[in-house]
Amino acid sequence: MENTALILFAHGARDPEWANPMRRVRAAILEDAPTARVELAFLEFMSPDLEACAAALAEEGFARIVVVPMFIAQGGHLKNDVPRLMERLRERHPRVAFDLAPPVGEAEPMVRAMAGYAADLMRSIKV
Repeated sequence: MENTALILFAHGARDPEWANPMRRVRAAILEDAPTARVELAFLEFMSPDLEACAAALAEEGFARIVVVPMFIAQGGHLKNDVPRLMERLRERHPRVAFDLAPPVGEAEPMVRAMAGYAADLMRSIKV
């Protein structure tokens, strides 16, 4: 993993505070793995975009870049736009291995965490 970077790839929004949870995820990763290279990139509205972020990491010499979609589920962006973006990255940086992880919201631990959160809310509002 020494020559691997991680990109947390989120949708983006016009409100800069929208990215705060993504920044918290990045910070939590770095707490556990302080020498890891973890960056944030956005599909739209915010910067850097995925191409700029990946290009910077490739320029630094990372041999592998893992893109983690910080999306709840597969939608149009993940089914259509992201595969095209990944293909373009692979064409522009042939010496870098690009891996696309499943969307974070579809990972079983996340599903369980969301269910637990909702269940806790239900328990807290019962009289």
